[in-house]
Amino acid sequence: MSANPRSLRDTPRQMQKGQQTRAAILEAALGLASHMGLEGLSIGALADVMQMSKSGVFAHFGSREELQISVIREYHAKFEEEVFFPALREERGLPRLRAFFERWIKRVSVELDSGCIYISGAVEFDDRPGPVRDALVEMVRAWHLALERAIRMAVAEGHLRDDTDAQQMLFEIHGHILAVHHDARFLRVPGALDRARIGFERVVGYYAAAPRQAARTQRR
Repeated sequence: MSANPRSLRDTPRQMQKGQQTRAAILEAALGLASHMGLEGLSIGALADVMQMSKSGVFAHFGSREELQISVIREYHAKFEEEVFFPALREERGLPRLRAFFERWIKRVSVELDSGCIYISGAVEFDDRPGPVRDALVEMVRAWHLALERAIRMAVAEGHLRDDTDAQQMLFEIHGHILAVHHDARFLRVPGALDRARIGFERVVGYYAAAPRQAARTQRR
């Protein structure tokens, strides 16, 4: 029996429509999760927002757990687009590290009215092992690894001291981001973003290479 030519033509079109619908559901899910947390995300709530049936939403993800993991990956992809990839265009070393932090802070400023899935997810899943926690940890560690590499590059370029502990510096930088979320989002303290920027520069100043080391590195 020969295939119906029309059905063959419709298949790619149907696949494209399905992908568009899934993308729209995922965008709505990301918005819900930003305000309600990953645990507040449900197939039913998403169906209401999308004005779809629960079975229609379920067909695109299969389970609430898969929906949560998809939201985490979508959030990470957007984070990379806004923070990671643009900063990579900066020169290696301290200029790139500064770009990472500044773009991170700008994203934080946008998220103050909604929430950061990295941070809220860590609170929700810190003691709950499983695929959702694993996906969240994987994304956060990928970002931390990128920051640690930038710090090590800054050492190699002579911008930071040779004895710089990259993991300690990363810990201190991340601490400023957590403090911003706490003070600006929870306590509503004005000027928290500026304080984070000042704190970052103090961390950089502590680890900064002496002029002699920087000059020696440039002569290599």
